[in-house]
Amino acid sequence: MNARLPALLAILIVTACSGGPGSGAMPARSGAIAPLSGTSLSGIHVSGKHLVDGYGHVLHLQGVNRSGTEYACVQGWGIFDGPSDAYSVAAIATWKVNIVRVLLNEDCWLGINGIDSQYAGQNYINAIVAYVNLLHQYGMYAEVSLIWGAPGTYQATYQPAAPDEDHSPAMWSSMAATFKDDPNVILAPWGETTVGWKCFMRKGCDNQATYGPSNAFYRTAAMQQAVNLMRKAGYTGVISIPCIDYANACGKIDGSKYNGSTWLESRPKDPQHQLIAEAHVYGKNLCDTVDCFNSSMRPITNVVPMIFGETGETYDGSDCDASYIKTFMTWADAHGVGYEAWTWDAWGGCGVLIEDYDGTPSSPWATWVQQHYIGS
Repeated sequence: MNARLPALLAILIVTACSGGPGSGAMPARSGAIAPLSGTSLSGIHVSGKHLVDGYGHVLHLQGVNRSGTEYACVQGWGIFDGPSDAYSVAAIATWKVNIVRVLLNEDCWLGINGIDSQYAGQNYINAIVAYVNLLHQYGMYAEVSLIWGAPGTYQATYQPAAPDEDHSPAMWSSMAATFKDDPNVILAPWGETTVGWKCFMRKGCDNQATYGPSNAFYRTAAMQQAVNLMRKAGYTGVISIPCIDYANACGKIDGSKYNGSTWLESRPKDPQHQLIAEAHVYGKNLCDTVDCFNSSMRPITNVVPMIFGETGETYDGSDCDASYIKTFMTWADAHGVGYEAWTWDAWGGCGVLIEDYDGTPSSPWATWVQQHYIGS
């Protein structure tokens, strides 16, 4: 999300001081939430411009992000922010959510760069796999997405401009090996990038992405490399490849400095033909209008499936109304585009969906999303 890092850090500071992340404080639970009936999943794969289930039925994905697993571990106080038990997953399902985006930290998954071992390596992987399996039990697919990484010996404490050649290839291979036998996941090798099309999609580069206090340049790894490594590891399922410029520039957009190519022109090659396009769409983004969607995203939806991997009223949490989100989801519904709203976390403010982990909507726009999902 454009400018999310400062906002997220502010949220974490506030919640850390108020018994939030890692405090163990949980809202009172008023009663049991039972598993939904008929929740068995039959797989998910690409068929032409659609995502379909194991029976060939077209899927319309409506979901949420579940943030926490990208930062709690590197901050040294846990793996999840908030509950990850069956009750909390059942609460997500009451919104008729059918996919949850689970966010990963490269250092925590690989167990490198000094991450506390109780929150890293196999312990971290086991926790992620258990959570994904729990989502499946409640009728939800999972998009498992790497978003925080870091080159060299730096710790992955935020989402940098692009994946790094030092560790991301090992991460992609491990993700693929872990989930190669799960037909109900989508793997995403990166979240949001600010490097150019060729650097991000094709070959990587050493002059566009920086990390650390001195903003040192590092060698990036590309999406073509991610696809190659995931396939080599035996994963044959869906891979989500984001657009550039915070995943918001999918085509040629007036005012964008990334106007030289498009997702369709730059996308990796995949022998399995199982790639989908991912955009992140918020109010106040450069591309946040129907005209922009029609010019930059509509051509993609005519060829391959697309999902709004993140979406919300505004990227900076400055507006609690529902004017932007109505426009986004209405356009997406009309063009077969799925969406995962940001975010199922009780941080407070207008930038999240819930005020508690029972699933109480936190704002007018969150209420609109809930009603839209339930009514679909």
